[in-house]
Amino acid sequence: MTPRIQLQLGDITAMEVDALVNSTDTSLLEGGPVHKAVHDAAGQALTMACEKLEGCETGEVRLTPGYQLRAGFVIHTVAPTWMDGAHGELEALAACYTQSLELARTRGFRTLAFPSLGSGRQPQIPLEVAAPIAIRSILAFLETSPMPEKVFLVCFDTTTYQAYQKVLREALP
Repeated sequence: MTPRIQLQLGDITAMEVDALVNSTDTSLLEGGPVHKAVHDAAGQALTMACEKLEGCETGEVRLTPGYQLRAGFVIHTVAPTWMDGAHGELEALAACYTQSLELARTRGFRTLAFPSLGSGRQPQIPLEVAAPIAIRSILAFLETSPMPEKVFLVCFDTTTYQAYQKVLREALP
């Protein structure tokens, strides 16, 4: 495994990184399990900051402070709603990763933690679709950019971890 990308099983809200990525909806105020965990851990100030941002489109990103999180900042991104993979969902999911990485690079963040975007709430993107998009998007970005120096893929359960582990093994020589 390349030292710049690390797979981890655990709670993304416990990560001590420059920024973590939050999977949210277009209002920035609702979402699945990652969104709820991030907002619960960060405190009410995060929700208030998200209200001021006035939303975010699918595939785009917004930035807030991390407040009570161990991460200094939160990059919010909106993963696509899964239909069947033929309605731009794959490109939109890749954009979530690429835009998050680009924001991290421009802000000079050395460390960044991602959850498995789009695979935690209904209708969820199947892991066999989400994992390859995540790995390919991150590896392609890291090939051309020195920042961030370290990217963590934080999986909340063993099934997700194993799916990402399989794809990462296949992607790296």
